[in-house]
Amino acid sequence: MISTWSTAAGRTLRTVRGTPAPVTYGLIALCCLLFALGPASGLVPGYGSGDALLAAQRAYFRHWGVVPAQLFDGPAAAALTPATALFVHGSWVHLLGNMLFLFVFGVMTEERMGRVEFTLFYVGCGCLALLGYAAANAASEQSLVGASGAISAVLGAFLYLFPRARVTSLLPFLFFLPLRFPAWVVLPFWAALQWLAAGRASDGPGVAYLAHLVGFGLGFGYAWTRYGRRKGREGGLGGKAVGDGRARVKAAPAPVTEGEKQP
Repeated sequence: MISTWSTAAGRTLRTVRGTPAPVTYGLIALCCLLFALGPASGLVPGYGSGDALLAAQRAYFRHWGVVPAQLFDGPAAAALTPATALFVHGSWVHLLGNMLFLFVFGVMTEERMGRVEFTLFYVGCGCLALLGYAAANAASEQSLVGASGAISAVLGAFLYLFPRARVTSLLPFLFFLPLRFPAWVVLPFWAALQWLAAGRASDGPGVAYLAHLVGFGLGFGYAWTRYGRRKGREGGLGGKAVGDGRARVKAAPAPVTEGEKQP
């Protein structure tokens, strides 16, 4: 059994290394692996079932997630949770929604930035997005987990770097008809939805829309600062991947489903 897992892991690693965006695929693989091994997946019998499983999930989220009240007035170990929370997800829907958006928008962004810069950008913006949410809710005892603060930053950077890339979207109010729009239409619309939802959000378990907004703003601001002058010299689209303005990107119907606040 151990040799089988070792062989599979070796093949996966070689495949990731051979892709044009190894960091993006590696992040997806890591998040999926950690979720499968955690209590939220329901795949590990050792966590029990029923009330025992729910208790294990709560303890897991509280240990690895960001708890604002503990982050600013708790043990020193809590300072590490903005980094660990990026790799913890609360449900299958939470995980798959986040990983879909990371796959759709992360590949081109990583190719544009490069592996090392993209890694630092992803982790740094993700941690700052979670810190921003925690600062605005400093008394909250709800644990916050998920990668979408970081993924929202990727969306923000993508918007600046590839504004005319065509994004295929499925809109619920149009019966999920696949329609293609440029990124400068789709992503600001997504950000506006997050803004409206953040204004109606309650303090209970749910989606941390504020973390999405902070991440999106950080990502766009970073790309603007880092690539603004170079983008102008290259003709306005920032990179050969979409240099002709005809690049096409497929996306899911809803915005990133991250930032779940766990009970």
